Amino acid sequence: LLSQFDPDNTGYISTEKFCSLLQRHGSELDPHKLEVLLALADSNSEGRICYQDFVNLMSNKRSNSFRQAILQGNRRLCSKALLEETGLSLSQRLIRHVAYETLPREIDRKWYYDSYTCCPPPWFMITITIVAFFLYNGVVLDRFVLQVSHPLYLKNALLYHPQLRAQAWRYLTYIFMHAGIEHLGLNVVLQLLVGVPLEMVHGAARISFVYVAGVVAGSLAVSVADMRAPVVGSSGGVYALVSAHLANIVMNWSGMKCQFKLLRMALALICMSFEFGRAVWLRFHPSAYPPCPHPSFMAHLGGVMVGITLGVIILRNYEQRLQDQTLWWIFLSIYIIFVLFAIFWNIFAYSLLDLKLPPPP
Repeated sequence: LLSQFDPDNTGYISTEKFCSLLQRHGSELDPHKLEVLLALADSNSEGRICYQDFVNLMSNKRSNSFRQAILQGNRRLCSKALLEETGLSLSQRLIRHVAYETLPREIDRKWYYDSYTCCPPPWFMITITIVAFFLYNGVVLDRFVLQVSHPLYLKNALLYHPQLRAQAWRYLTYIFMHAGIEHLGLNVVLQLLVGVPLEMVHGAARISFVYVAGVVAGSLAVSVADMRAPVVGSSGGVYALVSAHLANIVMNWSGMKCQFKLLRMALALICMSFEFGRAVWLRFHPSAYPPCPHPSFMAHLGGVMVGITLGVIILRNYEQRLQDQTLWWIFLSIYIIFVLFAIFWNIFAYSLLDLKLPPPP
């Protein structure tokens, strides 16, 4: 086929020949892919199409040149929107719903709808939620949640405690403990409702990166800004995901077609505000184990900062190449600098400031 339309072996064919090919064989193609190919042909001002772009599209790969051709040209989405299609199965409607919940551009929504195979499934968020929260708390501790007044609250190897900050795993494992059933419940609901759809679209690697970055930033923020307090709960990771998603909706407000988006944003903000307000109140409430105070709320703020920086860049577009974006490197550099600063702070500042820390549990 290439030798027939490209006898000089340049790797390009004219848009004229390309359009004639589409007209001849268009009925054999998926209608959404045909639509993108027509948009590619219409947007190309040089009068020729890269054959590799065609191959990339048919094999579900999007090269930089293909994305630029679509973005810079006058895209013509001729067929009806994905939302208007009828006769879809339950799974197809679910995938379409997820696409409209998370992606601001119709061309990305159709691409995702065509290419999503649920393989692999959103295993990261489900595993973190079920195994980490319920399996550990229910099987190992024989209870699903520990109140801050429970005698085992501080006496476990998971939560972050300032006296035990040299045990590096605590900067991550504190997410497996929660200070009350309401704390656990709100985090689980937000994590599943927001995290699972985001992972379905952006994949486990990206979502786990945002989540873990929020978790680490949360515990390090506590060790720098609230040095005497312990930390429990997954709010750092949850707030990173939710704040990134909400910021993405606000930045792409006109393109987001999710139903009741204003109401959904308001409910998410109310839930986050309620949980954060509860954390602030608990932090300054008299402790059941003086002189050790109740858990810090600074992890929430650390997660939010990760979400509106690294998270927004990761969720901005579907299947983007992060290494091509200047902002990604800027925010990643800031995050790494903060982590290094917090590590040195934990090594030297506590002794230099001569703080009176609560005794180890």
